[in-house]
Formats: sequence, structure tokens, C-alpha cells
Amino acid sequence: MSRDTVLCLCDLSGVMAAPWVAAGYRAVLVDPQHGVDDDREPVIKLACTVDEAMPVIADLIHSGRLAMVAAFPPCTDMAVSGARWFTRKYQKDHLFQARAVQVAEQCRTVGRLSGAPWFVENPVSVLSECFGKPQHIFQPWWFTGLCSDDNYRKRTCLWTGGGFRMPPKT
Repeated sequence: MSRDTVLCLCDLSGVMAAPWVAAGYRAVLVDPQHGVDDDREPVIKLACTVDEAMPVIADLIHSGRLAMVAAFPPCTDMAVSGARWFTRKYQKDHLFQARAVQVAEQCRTVGRLSGAPWFVENPVSVLSECFGKPQHIFQPWWFTGLCSDDNYRKRTCLWTGGGFRMPPKT
């Protein structure tokens, strides 16, 4: 069985998967914002949370088909750029950050179990307190040669494993 599938968690846009699909891979995108499931190959969209997608994810891991796992857990409740709103959010929900970190941890666990290169992406955030120092920190504009839509500044962190290699700056 070949490693022919990319799994993108918390990924509404599919931008990460697009070059993989163009190169002949299948992609499975998991994000509740998809609204409805779409199982048309080569891009399968699951309209659910990472937790709800675990049976499908487990099948993908057991199949040995995963070539890459990319995860983009929502940063709204974790990024330091939004810290000024944390007090108000805490007053509404004392567990708001714990819930956000839980999603990120689900993503990291899937990556670790996948047997494939993986990363969890987030801007500078509380994840450093939970996951430790990220393996990579970059600015999206460093890679505009790869994706011109990413020509902006946002100090972004990657926690990685499974032999992930950071691409060279362009």
C-alpha cells in the first residue's frame, strides 16, 4: 500500500492540501465548518471535529496510507495576539483555553500515531506552555514563492515529528 493520502485537521480552506492533490495524492480535510460531508475524491471533506472524525482517522492510520498530517487548530483562544480578550472569555467559560488546547493535543496525537511526517501550526500562543518550544518558527512571507496569498507577517510556530522537514525559504 502506498502512502497516497494527506490528512489536514482543522482545515477549512484546503490550501495546504492543494499542491499534494495536484501531485496525485488524496486529501482528507476535517473541519466542522465544512457544513456537510463531501466524499468526492480526491478531496474528501468531513464536516466534524477531530474527535468526531477519530474512527475515520484511525482507519487511515491503520491503512498505512498517510503521507502527511497537517493540523491547524483554531488559534482564537490561544494566540498571544488575542490575550487582551482572555479575561472576558474566561468569565464566560473557565475552560475556554483548556478546550482549545484539547483540540491541538488531539491533532498532535494523531500526528504522533500516524507514522508520517506531521505538524501542528499555530501563531505564538499558549501552546508553547503546553507542548514546549516549537521545532520551527517562521513568517509566512518567507514562503511567498510557494503561496503568494501568504505574503504577510505573523510569527508562526510548528510543532513537528515523524521526520517532518521544514522547506527552505523562497
